[in-house]
Amino acid sequence: MATLKKSVESKAPAGRAPAPAPPKGPRLGPELDDYGGLEHRKFPRAKMSVPFRLSIGEGDEVRFQATLSSHNVSVSGAFLESTFFLPIGTEVSAAFVLDADEDPVLARAEIVRQETLGRDGRGRSGFALRFVEFFQQSEVTLAKLFLGARLKLFAEAYLSSKRARSLGSELERCVDALAAWELKKVTSAESPWGESTA
Repeated sequence: MATLKKSVESKAPAGRAPAPAPPKGPRLGPELDDYGGLEHRKFPRAKMSVPFRLSIGEGDEVRFQATLSSHNVSVSGAFLESTFFLPIGTEVSAAFVLDADEDPVLARAEIVRQETLGRDGRGRSGFALRFVEFFQQSEVTLAKLFLGARLKLFAEAYLSSKRARSLGSELERCVDALAAWELKKVTSAESPWGESTA
């Protein structure tokens, strides 16, 4: 475990928050979070508790660090459980691990909303982050959380087709499969994220 944590932390760019170790156990796919229900979101949110390492500043200028658990995660942001708050608009470096076999997700994020428990003690306490920029193409790991199984099924079916088998190289098959996926996205009533667009 110490070796994994050390290797994960060493992949964080200089001045960025190193990622905590990933959650244990197999991931069976995300359970979607419909908390609130009325807020329109472009991307679905997975209900999952993942340690987020946050920091403000770089190198010797780091002036804030904390590790908080997420309530949910999406390609566009996350809600972190917290009893303390930073001002809305604050930018933080965020690092988190979704899969032990993948590099950590590294991002710059902005605090966009705060929530506190109601007087009756109900609700949740924490703040929402919006991802502003990703580093080292780590957003692909995040997208795979939602699209991986669906893409794998599509690719397996498409690459076994007569058309794909007739192409001369792996690159041609890859481009052809991507074109077919994009065509399916615009001709289907179902979103690639698994929700109906009708």
